[in-house]
Amino acid sequence: MIDTDPVQGGPGRRRGRASWTTQRWFATVLLAMVVLIVAGTVIGAAALSRTAAVSNRLSDRIAPAGKATVQLGAALADQAADVRGFLLSGDQAFLDSYADSQAQERQVLTRLRELLGAEPDAVAQVAVVEEQAREWRTTVAGPLVETRRAGAAADPAGPVARNLAAFESVSTGVAALEGRLSGLQGAARQDLAATRRVRDGVFIGLVLALLLLIGVVAVLLRVVVLRPLTQLGSAVRQVAGGDFHHRLAPGGPADLARLAGDVEAMRRRLVDGLDASQRAREELEQRQVELHRLNTDLEQFAYVASHDLQEPLRKVASFCQMLQRRYAGSLDDRAQQYITFAVDGATRMQQLINDLLTFSRIGRLYDASRPVDLDEVLDGVEHTLALSIEESGARISRPPLPTVVGDPTLLTMLWQNLLGNAVKFRHPERAPRVEIATAQADGWWTFSVRDNGIGIAPEFADKIFVIFQRLHPREAYAGTGIGLAICKKIVEHHGGTIRLDAAHSPGACLTFTLPAA
Repeated sequence: MIDTDPVQGGPGRRRGRASWTTQRWFATVLLAMVVLIVAGTVIGAAALSRTAAVSNRLSDRIAPAGKATVQLGAALADQAADVRGFLLSGDQAFLDSYADSQAQERQVLTRLRELLGAEPDAVAQVAVVEEQAREWRTTVAGPLVETRRAGAAADPAGPVARNLAAFESVSTGVAALEGRLSGLQGAARQDLAATRRVRDGVFIGLVLALLLLIGVVAVLLRVVVLRPLTQLGSAVRQVAGGDFHHRLAPGGPADLARLAGDVEAMRRRLVDGLDASQRAREELEQRQVELHRLNTDLEQFAYVASHDLQEPLRKVASFCQMLQRRYAGSLDDRAQQYITFAVDGATRMQQLINDLLTFSRIGRLYDASRPVDLDEVLDGVEHTLALSIEESGARISRPPLPTVVGDPTLLTMLWQNLLGNAVKFRHPERAPRVEIATAQADGWWTFSVRDNGIGIAPEFADKIFVIFQRLHPREAYAGTGIGLAICKKIVEHHGGTIRLDAAHSPGACLTFTLPAA
């Protein structure tokens, strides 16, 4: 992974850029976009406001003023027609219409002054038209009407012609006002078109600027952020693919550089751990080779112990028994005792060898793992111990036993040793009572074997599980002192634990765990 700083310059500039974090880059880009959007909003609002002002001026003032000018011209023309009609007919209805037209003229003039208040030239032209109309009525129309009302004019043709000639100046003024308003309307339309062009240009420019900024942002983020991130991801995948010695070089924004540095530190720790694991594995393989050799030697020893060592013992015991039978009448009591000692020693040596072979075979010859029904196992054990149970008057109480995972032969040996000890180490004053209890929790079964025998002192809680450790003389209780050691090895071979419950009294209580099926 390499540094992909796109800005050209000296090392100081590159270090300054590299010190920016991804968050700072995004904040800068976001700020630039906000500034552009705010500026565009302000400029666009100004353009829209200008366009609205020009449009409102045209639609709300100039265009209605043009219509009012037409109404003004119509009102003045109606006045001239009413004067002409009165001069020709003398009908009072024309004078009433003449008065109405004057009232309409005044309303239109007031409306024009309101609409053209921001147009001084047009207001001045309205004043000119108003003055011309007043002068026409004062100097021409009014006197002619008064003369005709008095009945002095017999031929109205002359006054009518005079009235029309005088009204031409008013018509000319109205025409001039209409022309000025038409010019204002044309200029306003041109101004509106110009402001719309400016508005459209502003918005198009803003859109183009925003698109350009987005493009710059995309390129900048790709070069400054995404490319280093992609290279970091590629380097991490290369390391994850098994190339643990591939070095990750920090680059890009500061936080990505720190991330790359952290990943590189983690890679170095993993490499160190793998190297240590490799060394440990090599040592373990070497120890496995040695253990295999030791197991081979142990198997050879077991073979020798089971055949070659027991054969002399059998001969010694056999010949001693033959001597005892043949020379029973010739030997004194001491010789008979010596021969008995020799036979007993050879027999006990054979038993010790057999127990040692059994202990060594746990986990080596007996290593099956399958569901085992303990009810069937206990039935078999009770059948095997039926004679000693009957002779001692022992009573065994047990609940329905579960199914566990283990080796059936080893589990049979376990229960046979536990029940055999409970019956053997009974109290001389009471019949043996053996109680089996079970409990399940977290995938494990806990078993308790309680008896009412002679019990075990708490200080011997650990000693009883050591091979060949006896708590009683051989004359009191037979055995080699290996039974509980075998139980401990069987339970631990299945992943469980076994212990003495020192709080149980009278008698002894052994508790052990086995995995549930």
